[in-house]
Amino acid sequence: MYKKKILLSILASSILVAQEIELKQITVTSATTTTQSIEDVTSNLNVITAKEIEEKRYTTVVQALNSISGISFTSNGPIGQTSSVYLRGLSSKRTLVLIDGIRYNDLTGLSGAPFGDLMIGDIEQIEVIKGAQSGIWGADATAGVINIITKSAEKGAHASINVEYGSFSTKKYGVLASYKTDAYYIKASAQKIDSNGFSSLVPNGDDIDMYEDDGYKNTTSNIKLGFNFDENNKVDLSHTLIYSKVESDPFATPNGIENSITKDSFSQVNLNHKNDFTELDVYAKLSIFNRDYPQGWTKEFDGEVKEYGIKSNTAYNDDDFVVLGIDYKTFEHKNDLQEKYNNKAIFLTNSNEFTLLGGRTVLSESMRLDAYDKFDNKTTGKVGIKHFCKNIDGLVTSANIGSSYNVPTLYNLNDPTYGNKNLTPENTLSYDLSAEYKAFKITYFNSKTKDMIDFDLNTWKYFNATGETKIQGFEIEYNTKINEDISLTSNYTLLDAKNSDDKRLQRRPKNSLKLALDYYGVKDLHVGINGEYIGERHSSDDKQGTQTGKYTVVNFVTNYDINNNFSVYAKIDNLFDKYYQVVDGYATAPLSAYVGVNAKF
Repeated sequence: MYKKKILLSILASSILVAQEIELKQITVTSATTTTQSIEDVTSNLNVITAKEIEEKRYTTVVQALNSISGISFTSNGPIGQTSSVYLRGLSSKRTLVLIDGIRYNDLTGLSGAPFGDLMIGDIEQIEVIKGAQSGIWGADATAGVINIITKSAEKGAHASINVEYGSFSTKKYGVLASYKTDAYYIKASAQKIDSNGFSSLVPNGDDIDMYEDDGYKNTTSNIKLGFNFDENNKVDLSHTLIYSKVESDPFATPNGIENSITKDSFSQVNLNHKNDFTELDVYAKLSIFNRDYPQGWTKEFDGEVKEYGIKSNTAYNDDDFVVLGIDYKTFEHKNDLQEKYNNKAIFLTNSNEFTLLGGRTVLSESMRLDAYDKFDNKTTGKVGIKHFCKNIDGLVTSANIGSSYNVPTLYNLNDPTYGNKNLTPENTLSYDLSAEYKAFKITYFNSKTKDMIDFDLNTWKYFNATGETKIQGFEIEYNTKINEDISLTSNYTLLDAKNSDDKRLQRRPKNSLKLALDYYGVKDLHVGINGEYIGERHSSDDKQGTQTGKYTVVNFVTNYDINNNFSVYAKIDNLFDKYYQVVDGYATAPLSAYVGVNAKF
């Protein structure tokens, strides 16, 4: 018995060491605009890795994000329909979303990033930085930053192919090829999804088979290439193109016809120089948004965000560094508005490591000055501290406080019917406190927003609300290996989100619980089950309207590696065929099944 306890103790220790090593190997770029080890970041963050994406067989980025504590979502029907992600109770338009560091927030829309078109395919990892980040990234980073990083080329020649088929005649294809030498690299990928879907608009309680299907097509392609001039100088380029076609139903019109076509692209070029003193990046980025609604009142929405900047990262005192940069951005809404504004900014981030109370401590400070030609100048900042306790192995505490702001969109300001030229930016102050002990972590978060931009149903105009929107809550995470064959991932979020009238905000669940169990006990086989419970949630503020919460959904997935280069998988979403709606009057998928194959060369 004594020997058995020793063996179990050794096994548990080895599992914890392996988890710690894996954690240290993950690096992120969104926390300070420069690459850092995840354990050196003071901000609250979650990273979804390519391995997790492959094992869970997510179809959309929203599905992957929904596995994280503090995140909930709504969707107006099947795949491809309008989707909103709520990060710590704040809506999508208050979260800055990036693809390889390029802005994905659609300045011609009203909901921030168009999450409905973000499919899982060529993704290396998804970084979610929580809390106010305007001191680093500027406007639109009130709730946090989501950075989707596409895969990079590996040394030598590589290729992969993915094929999937399933419910609603959904077909998914993916191909990736890359080649890398010491002098240059190139990587190209394309992912295509074609689904018949089901009706987006379905009265609550009705069967989706009573209505016509709303299909969806998406082709997302990405190319990365680079050239090393010498060991100190290189150039990197990337380009992502998203083309989609969505069938949907007009408002309150099941079986109606409303189509949209999207052609968005995101490009950048980055010149990198390293010397003994600093690392310098000079960059240009371009986001192009092009949406066409043939049956819509306004047919076309076209916009551009152009960004130019220079940034230096200077290390000093071994473990310390300072980032200094300037950037210039222009935002243009074309078509019926023909309006634009620009932004100039200077930003500074400093990070230090030192010993406090005998333990390692990381302290970071960020400050940014933004000057818009349409709004008053704005200075925002962020301070974070993270402490690794010396006397209690595995205990880590952290605290962050930051200010942030959101600017009105050109549509908010200039639409001839609904616009209000007197709108001013929203202002938010938020903080969080965390304690982490080995596999367990608890976080308290709090934010207060003044001048929240809202829509007045009496005047049919946008306006700045008086008072404060107050959001607070707790995130609890427990992720561990139960034994060498079974791992557990779990989190719970308690949210208290109230508007400036002290009434609970719509569409945010008060409680949510997410669980995932993964089994690896059979060689080359992975079996997983995951699910979530969504607590009380209503379609209108102040707990009014339809109850759209209080349900549980469970999913199943299995992967089998035939050899090192070939694998097959199957998944069942909504395993117990639960009927529910996340937005009143819009359908969700019943039990649905998919099978797929992966090949690597």
